[in-house]
Amino acid sequence: MFDRIAQTYDQLNGLITFGMDKTWRKRVAKMIAANNPETILDAATGTGALAIDLTKQSSAKVIGIDISEQMLAIGKEKINHLELGGIITMQLGDAEALSFESNTFDAISIGFGVRNFDNLNQGLSELYRVLKPGGQLVILETSVPKYSPFKQGYYLYSHWIIPILGKIFSRDKLAYEYLSDSASVFPYGERFNGILKENKFIDIVDHPQMLGIVTIYAAFK
Repeated sequence: MFDRIAQTYDQLNGLITFGMDKTWRKRVAKMIAANNPETILDAATGTGALAIDLTKQSSAKVIGIDISEQMLAIGKEKINHLELGGIITMQLGDAEALSFESNTFDAISIGFGVRNFDNLNQGLSELYRVLKPGGQLVILETSVPKYSPFKQGYYLYSHWIIPILGKIFSRDKLAYEYLSDSASVFPYGERFNGILKENKFIDIVDHPQMLGIVTIYAAFK
């Protein structure tokens, strides 16, 4: 599915979020850079948008992994165009079965990818394993506004408007129906904080953005 929508993924992300995806990624990158990491894993990197933003805030080496070859191919083109090949490495890989040794990375980021894990606990367990003691995990993910009328407006937008935009611009309505449905059932907020805690993460905080349509989660090993 992600291979099919790879060509239009970045443009549609910007359209669907009214350009706010750039602001949210920048905030994630700043949070990670504040701890001066030397090595960062960007899991479910997609086309590498967050990986690229990380290099603007930090001098760390970044490895981006994803299961979609087409997403990675576009990411590599962007990285080569920006001459970041010596800083960012893009690899085919599954966040639920990482090939890296334990205690490898100073920080891990995920932008709009954790809700696509087949097994959420397995994925978080793997991220915990490869994170160094004291290392930080920062996740940017969709959530649902708590209060009316924003909650109703979000439901209308995510379940009707986004699939239509997906059909128009990517010619793949089903993919964007999936993305909307997965966003609506993801255990956001306190529920996700609890899942992070169950997977041994500590010092967990969440930062709702734009009335709660997305949330930034930060935690440590």
